[in-house]
Amino acid sequence: MHKRWKVQLIQTAFNRSQFPEEGLPEIAIAGRSNVGKSSLLNKLVSQKIAHVASRPGKTRSINFYRIEGDVSFVLVDLPGYGFASRSKTERTQWSRLIETYIQTRRTLELLVSLVDFRHGLLENDKMLQEWIHALGIPLLTVFTKVDKISRGKRKANLHKYIREGLRSLEVPFLTSVTSGDGMDSLREFLERYIKENTEVRS
Repeated sequence: MHKRWKVQLIQTAFNRSQFPEEGLPEIAIAGRSNVGKSSLLNKLVSQKIAHVASRPGKTRSINFYRIEGDVSFVLVDLPGYGFASRSKTERTQWSRLIETYIQTRRTLELLVSLVDFRHGLLENDKMLQEWIHALGIPLLTVFTKVDKISRGKRKANLHKYIREGLRSLEVPFLTSVTSGDGMDSLREFLERYIKENTEVRS
């Protein structure tokens, strides 16, 4: 049984001036609207920290959460992308906010790219992954909603998506907040990643 994380909201930022001071290493979570990001965050920390909206595209801010477990780090919830119903002005503001965070944050250690397992990487997901790769930021692909695909088909689906091309420093994790599949493994990986990369620098 994985030790439960203690979590505290540090800051909600709508612009760069509201970003908290850089300190602990940060892991950012990014994904298309409706990929299940809020549900995954809540499952990861075993409590409701992110609002799960019935309509996607509700989160407009970057939320910074301090995590205390075997290691301490900051989990950063980025706004969902690719939601067409918002105004163009709002979408532009969101993308600028995300770009500003990713390009300027020196404490960003890893970006977790969430992808719906039913659909694989859509165009927006590919664009994000290629951009992150070009910036030299480590990236991990995590598939969500794997419970929607029968267990017998999951391995074939995963191999198909890998062949089609995706960026990930590990074999992508297959997760489901409904069944709990992959959640313990993902928590352990994130802690181990922070521990190993912090030790390398210290």
